[in-house]
Amino acid sequence: MKGASRVRIPKIIVTYCPRCRAHTEHTVTIYKHGKRRALAAGERRYAAKKKGYGSKRKSEQKRFAKVTKKVVLKLKCRNCGYILHREGIRMKKYELVEVTR
Repeated sequence: MKGASRVRIPKIIVTYCPRCRAHTEHTVTIYKHGKRRALAAGERRYAAKKKGYGSKRKSEQKRFAKVTKKVVLKLKCRNCGYILHREGIRMKKYELVEVTR
């Protein structure tokens, strides 16, 4: 570990699984959003509004309001494979750590 200012997130969390209806072990990863689909209805609507004379659809933000993004944890049940997302907290640096019991 380089700096002490990192948030340490365990790789395995015991939490409630709605499919198993019990508390089970879940493996933890960080959620990454996929590539946006150009043919999705919302993307087509956005492109149509942007098209034509003029520049952007909305005014561009001059300065950043936030310096961090919220990290979403992706929890996968080890018994049934059910995946649920847990909204995390704002953090600049995080680290997934192996927890020894």
